[in-house]
Order: sequence, then C-alpha cells, then structure tokens
Amino acid sequence: MTECGAAVPRIARLPDVLISQIAAGEVVERPASVLKELLENALDAGSTAITVQLEAGGARLMRVSDDGCGIAREDLALALTRHATSKIRSLEDLEDVASMGFRGEALASVASVARLALTSRARGDAHAWRLGAEPDAKVEPAALMHGSVVEMRDLYYNTPARRKFLKSEGTEYGHCVDVLKRIALSRPRVAFRLAHNGRMSLHFPKAEVLARVRAVLGETFIGTARHVAAEAGMLALSGLAQDPVFTGGTDAGHARNQYAFVNGRFVRDKLLAHAIREAYRDVLHGSRQPAYCLFLSIDPAAVDVNVHPAKTEVRFRDARGVHQFVFHALQQVLAAGREGGTQSQTPLAIAAVDDRRFYQPGLRMRETTPEAYFRFTREATEDERMGASLPDTRTDAARDAVATDDAPPPLGYALAQLSGIYILAQNATGLVLVDMHAAHERILYEQLKNALDQRAMGAQKLLLPAAFKASPLEIDTAENHAATLAELGFELGLAGPGELVLRAVPCLLQGGDPVKLARALLAELEERGFSQRMTAYRNELLATMACHGAVRAHRQLTLAEMNALLRQMESTERSGQCNHGRPTWTTLSLAELDRLFLRGR
Repeated sequence: MTECGAAVPRIARLPDVLISQIAAGEVVERPASVLKELLENALDAGSTAITVQLEAGGARLMRVSDDGCGIAREDLALALTRHATSKIRSLEDLEDVASMGFRGEALASVASVARLALTSRARGDAHAWRLGAEPDAKVEPAALMHGSVVEMRDLYYNTPARRKFLKSEGTEYGHCVDVLKRIALSRPRVAFRLAHNGRMSLHFPKAEVLARVRAVLGETFIGTARHVAAEAGMLALSGLAQDPVFTGGTDAGHARNQYAFVNGRFVRDKLLAHAIREAYRDVLHGSRQPAYCLFLSIDPAAVDVNVHPAKTEVRFRDARGVHQFVFHALQQVLAAGREGGTQSQTPLAIAAVDDRRFYQPGLRMRETTPEAYFRFTREATEDERMGASLPDTRTDAARDAVATDDAPPPLGYALAQLSGIYILAQNATGLVLVDMHAAHERILYEQLKNALDQRAMGAQKLLLPAAFKASPLEIDTAENHAATLAELGFELGLAGPGELVLRAVPCLLQGGDPVKLARALLAELEERGFSQRMTAYRNELLATMACHGAVRAHRQLTLAEMNALLRQMESTERSGQCNHGRPTWTTLSLAELDRLFLRGR
C-alpha cells in the first residue's frame, strides 16, 4: 500500500483484440476511410477495373471487387493479421516505398470493428478461396473469376459508442464518393464503378488524364482552367489550375475541388497548399478559392509517406525546394495572359503526360542538385523590363500599316472611352473592354515590385513640395521608417509642429495625388511595418501605392494613351487581374455581338 492508501497499479499486456480496436481508431474513422484502404489495396494488386457496392452509406455493407493478381490460399489468413504485408520487407523498402499501402494494418483494423470476409483467386489457381475474419473461421473454396472481393458488413457492430459518431446515410455516402473520385483522378487507366443501395451511381471508364479530370470535375472546370506542365531535375508538376477570374467562394464545394497528388497519392499537405495559395495571392479577389488538380512527381526516396496511418500527410526531404518549385511553376502559369493575351496554354499539355511517370513503382527520375529547383523561375530580360514601361509611340499611319500586314495585337487597338472608366478596343476576334484603373493598377504594381527587387526605385523631386497636417502617429511613423520611405522613393520630413512635407515621390507614381499616397503609405507602415523578408506584407504595401498612383476613373485619355495602356498590359505578367484579383478586361466576340442583335436569324 502507498502512503495515500491506494494500491500501486500493475502493468498488464493488452489483449490482441483490444490492441487492434485501438489501432482501428486511427485507420477506420468512417466508411470512407475503409473504402480508401480497400481501393488502395486493389490498385496495388494491379487492378484495371474496380467495382464498389455500398449499402446505408457503406456502414451496413461495403463490397470492393477487383481484377488484380489475387492472394494465394496460404496467405489469406496472414492478410488479415496486423503488420503483415507483401509490399515492404526492410527499412530500405519503407524509405523508398512506391505502393499505395505498405503498413499491413488496414484489413486487420477493419476486421476488429466490422464483420469482414475476403475472397480471392490468385493467378494460376483452379478456383478462389474465401476466409472470414472470425477467430474460428476456416479457408473454404469459393467461386470467383479472378482477382479479389473484400466484403465488410455492420461497421462498428461491436463498438456501439463509435457507431454513434457516424453521420447520416447521405453524408457517409458523400464521403465515400469523394474518396472514389480522388482515387479515380490518380488512376485514369483504371475503370471504376460505384453502386449505392442497388443503384449504379458512378461509372468512370478507362481514360486519358484529361478525360478523367473532365469526368470527375466537369466540363466547366476544364473550360476555365489553365494547364500546368513543368519539370526541374527530379521534380515534375502537371495538371490543371483554375483561372483566377473563374474562382469560386469559400464554401465546401469549392474546397472539395482542390486535389493535390504526390506520386499518384492524394495528400492534404500544408506545404503544397501554402505554395499554391501563395501562387494565387496576387490574382485572387477577396476570399475566393481556386479549384485545381495537380500531380507532383518526385523520387520516392525524397518523400516520407509514413507520417500517419491515413497516409494523407507527407514530409519532403527538401521541403523548401519543393515549395519553391511548385510556387514558381504555378505562378508562371497564372502570370501568363488569358485567352488572347501574351501567352497561350497548350490544350494537350496534360493529355500528353505519360501516366506511368507518376504511378510507376520504383520510378527514378534523373538526379539533380537542390539548386536546380530554383532555375525554373524565369528572369525577365532587360529589354522586356524596359518594354513594359514604353508607350506606343507609333504614328497612326505606321500602326495602320502593321495592322494591315499582320494580325492586330492581342488586346487590339483603342476605339473610344466609355464614361471615363472603360476602354473599348477592337482585336482580331471582336470587341475588348478594359477597366483602365484596374489595368493600370496591375501594371504599376508589377513595375514597383521589379523596381524594388532591383533596388531601382527612382525618385522624382516635386516642383512644389507638398505640406500637410499630420497626426502624432503619422509623424512618429515617418520618423521611425525614414529609411524604408527613402528605399520606396519617398522623401518625407517634418515641416513644423503637426506638419509633414513631401519633397519626392517614386517616378512610377508621379501622376497620382502625392498627399493621399503619402497618407496611405504611412497607414500601411504603421499597421504592419516593412521587411524584405516579409514578402506578403511588402506586396500589400506596394499594392496600396499602385492603387493610389493608378489613373483614376473619369479621367479622359487620348487614343495614344489608351493604346499605350493596352501595349503595357500585353507585356505585363498577371495583367488579366488587378491587385485585388478582379478581372481587368474581357472580350465580346463578333459571334456574341451578332447574337445580341439577332443577326443571321
């Protein structure tokens, strides 16, 4: 007895049944998690066609049939044992695993909380064999053409407390559908069927990658997505990412249409999600979310998939290199002009991808040093940077001559200005409408970023310094951030009690209201400060400067000024969206205009 009068607790070994039920808590969260494990096993068996039958959302019955290699009779009992697998044999195999499953605990975990039966016919066997998961079950002959059938009934029948946490039948079925869609996206060369309560609900025949993405995510996504295809050393990224203009809200539907795969395995990885989010940062409006389906291929030895039993989390050996590669690859695609812009997307880019490069076990891509990850970033040439700020100085005659001999530029030539807000232009396809303030805002923003990166933020002295009343907080901010203000091209000092004077502004912003610009800048600096390392805050600061320096609405522009703005848009990355993610231009084709006026009807 202890001093407090209580007996010392003794340590005892847990029963195997309880151990399996505890382990099942990590693997078997709901019917959808069971379906994921069974589908992955079927894929590892080399299946080309998989059929899933569900009842009551998968809680009452789940039957997964495949045409894979099957399991030998003598291995059936072992397949239902914890930590028994055919996929790895050593630590070296684990560090280089390329199969979907490898932990050897899924079937045993399911069998501990449900009634499980396994029927399989190995290639070359005269007939199939069946084994139930009951302790006294015997292997019995069975009828099966080929492959395996795993049947699970009455999930959580022996753990009623866990069963209470299941949602409605419709909700559980919806999660099962999501799992099947993810698996189907990762394996387009495998056919999938899903039936619920006796009715066929999904059918994905064998297809190419693009056709499978269309079947799962829909024609609308295909029509509003940009193709991604990039490679650097042992990294390759392919897939589709939605055009920022067509992104949706923050509801669950849009969040579900975000698919990221690593070597064919669906993952919810914070590093990849952050890289994608950062690539969209400059082109998304408000809290909108993009849909995407991206496949990352990497040497299996460079990624650890043994992080969690669910295997949806991964760790990369060179996390920073992977992040930079994905970020720059996707950013470059989003920086390209929309249809009719400076760059076009190749419609067959993803369709031409060889599925095996993502899904072949033990694949080795060519080795490279980590520095190669960063070579993907395209550096603009000096001529490109200079051209981004040059106006269209051609005469009308020269311009007309070029238009006669060649096709007009992507955004065409200006015709007029509407309400001092929109520029109307004509290109080869029809009418182009441009929001001049939003477009100029993006142009200035990109120029400011380039100038700051190259430490070439030139300052323009004001002919008449602008003095204005300032609050004590604004004065304190101006004094504390004097070096930052000078780096940004501002010369701002104390003029007297409660007064500041602005003597210089950045050359790129000399057309804006200097006092409003200075006040907005001081407010941003006071709230967030400034650091070259804090790129997101820096870009928000530059976005504020660009917004206040851009041409204002209702300002009348000449045709030469309008054309200069159009040419600058064509040479500016991400010019299809303003700094807040709103579209800067749209087009109406001649066919659309004809429909408006009922021509040809």
